[in-house]
Amino acid sequence: MNLKKLKIILSTALLFFSLLAFAQVKVAKKYKADWESIRNGYEIPDWFHDAKFGIFLHWGPYAVPAYSSEKYPKGIYDPKWQKGGLKPYTYHREKYGEPSKFGYKDFIPQFKAENFDAQEWATLFKKAGARYVVPVAEHHDGYAMYASNYTRWNVLDTGPKKDVMRMLQEACYAQGMKFGVSSHFALHRIYYRKDDPSWDTNDPEFYDLYGEPVDGNELPTQKFLNLWWNRTTDIIDQYQPDLLWFDFGLDKPGFEPMHKKILSYYYNKGLEWDKGVVFQDKNMRNKSFPEDLIVLDIERGRMDGIYKYPWQTDTSIGKVSWGYVENEEYKSSDYLLDELIDIVSKNGCLLLNVGPKADGTIPDEAKKILVEMGNWLQLNGEAIYDTRPWKIFGEGPTQVSTGHHSEKNNKQSGAEDIRFTTRDGKLYATALAWPDNGVILIKSLAKNNALEARKIKMVEMISGDNTIDWKQTEKGLRLKIEGDKPCEAAYSFRIAFTNR
Repeated sequence: MNLKKLKIILSTALLFFSLLAFAQVKVAKKYKADWESIRNGYEIPDWFHDAKFGIFLHWGPYAVPAYSSEKYPKGIYDPKWQKGGLKPYTYHREKYGEPSKFGYKDFIPQFKAENFDAQEWATLFKKAGARYVVPVAEHHDGYAMYASNYTRWNVLDTGPKKDVMRMLQEACYAQGMKFGVSSHFALHRIYYRKDDPSWDTNDPEFYDLYGEPVDGNELPTQKFLNLWWNRTTDIIDQYQPDLLWFDFGLDKPGFEPMHKKILSYYYNKGLEWDKGVVFQDKNMRNKSFPEDLIVLDIERGRMDGIYKYPWQTDTSIGKVSWGYVENEEYKSSDYLLDELIDIVSKNGCLLLNVGPKADGTIPDEAKKILVEMGNWLQLNGEAIYDTRPWKIFGEGPTQVSTGHHSEKNNKQSGAEDIRFTTRDGKLYATALAWPDNGVILIKSLAKNNALEARKIKMVEMISGDNTIDWKQTEKGLRLKIEGDKPCEAAYSFRIAFTNR
């Protein structure tokens, strides 16, 4: 055998064994439906640590009546359910008639999304400073906002007659944002009441939208668990989301067999797609998933201190509803930015919801707020994006409640409320309001403080070009700011230290 042939044989053999070794590594990395198997390989990806701000989207046929809230479909059939004193049960009968003649299904042909422009949405979200976008794939109502292979009640075959999910995904990727999806389907089995035999919820022809009659006190049947699994994995397989978000329901009794199974399935898909994926759940109460294997999500609430793992608040731009309603009361960009800054200082991200109209347009007031937030982040994003918590989250008199639905207890922050983040050896301090006298005192950075032994070398304002006279005193780091406030909402400072 000549030398040339021997080299070819050796090269081929080396390639074969290299591919075999690579395949074995890929197999070894595959997660079993077991917490320890996942724990030994999975890490929350850096992109989520760094992102800090995302957009949530509650959009569906419930935007057609635009009344009460996104739970209008439930309210049609529940005389006791109401939101803000508004009762869909009464309103629906007065405006549309009895659900035996006009039920929730009859809104779907009116949900046309005729003015939907995915590029316009993605451009707005990018301008707002968002780094990821999470539309609702299916809410409790059972209507699929994607091209489902398991229900005829989906956007491709009914309503808009187009795959708005795919269109938005492609537009978001074109803008450099990550793309996630949410599933609220676990509560679908007990969502619609069926008290009156004449209602369309009791018509077997429409069980595939409303669900079969069940006893709400019983555990989910295997038939429903199979349906939940098929619909959820259909979303995962089709759209390969960077983030998968679950609402309340998955943590309820009877879903335990699904927990390890869905987590390992999704994380294995992440390996297959060769990208870092994020799984989110609201299991603060029932601990359905180990806290180190997922990202904990808190609905309309926050943490009151630094959480050891990355976490997320999901809240809405409005106080009333998640979906679009005509009577919405919008929060101010000032309040929402204070919320974002506080959350980031505690190792969290903010997922801010917007409810588009049925025609596919975003309300003007919501657009205005998002643009204002984006303008602030354009100036001050250095103190937000890609940062990590400092030794403490902040200082100041304003206390923040913790847990789900606690935001209603929170007060407006003031200039004495300071939040800290850090990056590349620098400390960022953000005051949550403008001081009337132009003076900010950061008490945590007083001389001989217990938190930072290094001497302060430089303090710079990143919110504007204002001149700063700074001095480290026994009471704190005193910042005297010259001139008018350079922006609205909050004011960030970059603090550099000596090497020793």
